[in-house]
Amino acid sequence: MQRTAYGRTPPLHHPVPQHVSTVPQLRSPPPPASQPQSGYDGSPYPQQPPVGAQAGMHNMFGPYGNFINDPAAQLATQFGQTAFRQGQEYIEQNVNRFVNVSALKHYFIVTNSYVINKLFLVLFPWRHKPWTRRQATGPNGQDAWYLPPRDDVNSPDMYIPVMSFVTYIFLQALISGLKGQFQPELFGYIATIALVAVVVEILGLKLGCYLLSISNESQLLDLVAYSGYKFVGVIVTISVAEIVNGGKGTGGWIGWAVFIYTFLANSLFLMRSLKYVLLPENNNDSRGPMQTMHPLDSRAKRNQRTQFLFFYSYPVQLFFMWLLCRS
Repeated sequence: MQRTAYGRTPPLHHPVPQHVSTVPQLRSPPPPASQPQSGYDGSPYPQQPPVGAQAGMHNMFGPYGNFINDPAAQLATQFGQTAFRQGQEYIEQNVNRFVNVSALKHYFIVTNSYVINKLFLVLFPWRHKPWTRRQATGPNGQDAWYLPPRDDVNSPDMYIPVMSFVTYIFLQALISGLKGQFQPELFGYIATIALVAVVVEILGLKLGCYLLSISNESQLLDLVAYSGYKFVGVIVTISVAEIVNGGKGTGGWIGWAVFIYTFLANSLFLMRSLKYVLLPENNNDSRGPMQTMHPLDSRAKRNQRTQFLFFYSYPVQLFFMWLLCRS
């Protein structure tokens, strides 16, 4: 009897893949070619070119990228700078014939605190003291000059008159626009009236100073500055009257009341401020610009100057302020 063999195993069949996929073999990239200027830093990746080289490789301006480095462009730039400098010098030389630019800059040295205090002084001059201008003395004790407006509230400036002049023009144009009467020619009309008023006033002042033998180093610029302060009162009068009267103008008792107040305030301000120009003190001190009157001037001439100052501060200001408010 034969015994069945149980140790025999059936043959094994391994599965065969239907889709053959190849696995890529990972290889390290070759090191970059060695350069004599720089050594190999150990990185297996190629080094990036510098930013300047990339900008040069990708020049978005094309052939115009190096325009600044072009000798012709540099020559044109130098020529333009030279022409501008020569033109500026020519303008300064010709302007200085009529207006001292360095002296004019003195009137624009202002600060925010000065502007606020000066506006308050123009509108409320009743209790202000003192009215004399402050002076600075040089190291030798002989040379003296007036302090700029930034350091002296009694010093005249050009900033407030100029800004008030421009504000007056725009305010009148705005009121005309609110009434439906605005036209582009209105700017020129208003500016002409205001400018003519200032010019006539200054010419009258200069004529009076000439007849009364009044001279001052900075007299013209001082007079121009003081003649422009009236626009502050005119602006206040027009604004308050238009608001209270409902756009009916400066008529009515409220408008006239505000006008009379601003007129009196401006007149007193001019009387006190122009005293050092038209009524200089008689002293033998020859330092500084305050010496505008000879010590031997008679009392009669001083009385004439006082009358001239009063006439300018009250009747003249009354006429011009009324004209500006009604225009």
